[in-house]
Amino acid sequence: MDFRDDAELDSSQVEDTRGRGVPKGGLAIGGGAVGILALVVGLFFGIDITGGNDQPAQQTGSGTDLAAKCRTGADADQSEDCRIVGTVNSIQSYWKQTLNGYTPAKTQLFSQATQTACGYATSDVGPFYCPGDRKVYLDLNFFNQLQQQFGAEGGPFAQAYVVGHEYGHHVQNLLGTLGKSRSSARGAESGAVRVELQADCYAGAWAKNAVSTGFLEQLTDTDVRQALSAAEAVGDDSIQRRTQGYVQPDGFTHGTSEQRRKWFTTGYQSGDPRQCDTFSGSI
Repeated sequence: MDFRDDAELDSSQVEDTRGRGVPKGGLAIGGGAVGILALVVGLFFGIDITGGNDQPAQQTGSGTDLAAKCRTGADADQSEDCRIVGTVNSIQSYWKQTLNGYTPAKTQLFSQATQTACGYATSDVGPFYCPGDRKVYLDLNFFNQLQQQFGAEGGPFAQAYVVGHEYGHHVQNLLGTLGKSRSSARGAESGAVRVELQADCYAGAWAKNAVSTGFLEQLTDTDVRQALSAAEAVGDDSIQRRTQGYVQPDGFTHGTSEQRRKWFTTGYQSGDPRQCDTFSGSI
């Protein structure tokens, strides 16, 4: 995954809140031994993460001045923070060109915990989109977890796939389809699974058109393989085998590894989000 050296990055699309204390407005998911299970439930899912707990939480790390650090595509090739900025820029450029009336959504980088319009969340939730404030939330440590605990190949375009998926939820929110995730909470044919697979397909459609946004050079076979590896690693069946030792389709929320690979590929091969109808017929 290479950025065009002369691409101008817009760091205002990404907020860096790492290193700031976060007052808890409500604790929903995460902490200690339940972290893996929380990740299974929350991973890439536009859920309402509310609850009750008013103790303060402290984040670790230090925020960075993205505006000073991330100016060009050359910076994105050298820095993970700037790569996220460039990826967000490319994704939003694509949807602005593709979706009439597209409204940009910011990404917030956080560490350990953050407060959102959907409630208080820890990094155990994994990357997520909050429809209440129309933001994508991302703890970059998740990408290490994706490799070490879930067996993904990793790499820059695995990260890009994750970000593209979350912005797929933003598109669904704008189109009014995100709410279909609540039509049936879990199960192989549930609305939740169909919403998640469509977001995978939307990520693939962006990937196919990423070069035309002016931020990225031509994708390689390695880039696509990294995305597919990440998609497969977070399939419900794969996660269930790793966490509980058996597969339980009634507990599916995101789709199987095969389905996630299939729908990302559908988006990537067609380059057309109109081909991402996961709500009609079999998935």
